[in-house]
Amino acid sequence: MNGLKNVYLAGAQCSRRMKLDEEMVMKQVQANVCVTMEMVKDALDQLRGAVMIVYPMGLPPYDPVRMEFENKEDLSGTQAGLQIIDESEAQMWWAAKELKRTQKLSDYVGKNEKTKIIVKLQQKGQGAPAREPVISNEEQKQMMLYYYKRQEELKKLEENDDDSCLDSTWADNTALKKHFHGVKDIKWRPR
Repeated sequence: MNGLKNVYLAGAQCSRRMKLDEEMVMKQVQANVCVTMEMVKDALDQLRGAVMIVYPMGLPPYDPVRMEFENKEDLSGTQAGLQIIDESEAQMWWAAKELKRTQKLSDYVGKNEKTKIIVKLQQKGQGAPAREPVISNEEQKQMMLYYYKRQEELKKLEENDDDSCLDSTWADNTALKKHFHGVKDIKWRPR
């Protein structure tokens, strides 16, 4: 019977509980409440309780959820295992600077409490993490398309550089002056 699902419909109860937790988390985000280890432990305890309701006989020892609860999950050989960095092997980077563990964050950022920074974790000895591109790939494609179209328009304008229309009467820049002085069609040669 180990790992068998409970016959009672606890799914609706668990989904209702998850929805309440999501609403509570959103309220905490809006109130700028920082997550503490107590809050994380409390959330894990609630998950353990929900799993015990759904699986009263307990989960089998090979189940990933049980292994995660007991902190025994083996991620070696998986993609998720590559993302785990041991605390002693981790370095924090911000603005292409390594943040030393011995210094306060205010030494790097300043004393303004409203400053928001994004810190990246990297393993020791790997150097600074790669910089993020200033523009995304989609924005770059849009810019390249715009400049290509603009270049094509300029080429067409260069090809259509016909100055023969400048000899027309409507293109004469002194036509307005001649009109007001009444000196149209004056020819100085004898007829």
